[in-house]
Amino acid sequence: MSFSKSFLIGLKADQFRHPLDLEATNALKQLPGLDMVIRNLLGPVAEQFFYLENIASSILVSEQQLPHLHELLIEACRVLDLEPPQLYVRQHPVPNAYTFAMRGKQPFVVMHTSLIELLTPEEIQAVIAHELGHLKCEHSVYLTLANLIVLAAGQLPYGAIVTQPIRDQIMTWVRCAEFTCDRAALLATQNPRIMMSVLMKLTGGSPSLVNHLNLEAFIAQARAYDEVSKTEIGEMLKQLQTAQLSHPVPVLRAREIDRWASSQEYQSLIQARSLKASGQGGWRNW
Repeated sequence: MSFSKSFLIGLKADQFRHPLDLEATNALKQLPGLDMVIRNLLGPVAEQFFYLENIASSILVSEQQLPHLHELLIEACRVLDLEPPQLYVRQHPVPNAYTFAMRGKQPFVVMHTSLIELLTPEEIQAVIAHELGHLKCEHSVYLTLANLIVLAAGQLPYGAIVTQPIRDQIMTWVRCAEFTCDRAALLATQNPRIMMSVLMKLTGGSPSLVNHLNLEAFIAQARAYDEVSKTEIGEMLKQLQTAQLSHPVPVLRAREIDRWASSQEYQSLIQARSLKASGQGGWRNW
């Protein structure tokens, strides 16, 4: 579907990692023993739970099953120089996608049917590539902890109080990591309008509205949101607005993609086509 794309052989995560992601990741690494707790205590249980959940309640995409989605996955992996994870489609009314990887097992990506119904094939590939960004950058350790903290806060007595100290730091990291994965989606599609269209549809789309949305108006809206931060009170209100969210607000993500697509950093990656690296691209997880 995209014969003219640059395939970024040898692409490394740090070549497209967002500075905020790098800063937040380094801050988490300062928490002693955090990685080992997740790997050794939480990992085995979570791995078995999600594997059974996928096998029981989702469709595994392959060359024989939903091959058009499989082709989108394979091409995105080729562009990002990553071995393909498993891709599952799950019936769910909330548009969403997520990824999971641990303990040397093959990672997987899950997409909800309601999200697929909103998007064009190119936009579906952007979502897949966003999730591949988590794998490329080895985000899985902290994503697992974030999911468990959110679960604990909602299910356990006094869970919100107990988890609050680390929750704030983890959720800050999650929001920063999303900027990096949006960059991975842009690298895979190599068209910023595709990723911004995805964000527009996630903001206010529905199957009955998607054909009536105006991308140019949404891009203008994203740039207007960016202008708010130029005042002290505007920046404070933006921080309060996003403090409890797992993702940055869509208009901010769109503005970040708009800005990075025009940067020399992005243009250099696309024009290089073959990036110097040792060894074959692939996924590594815990």
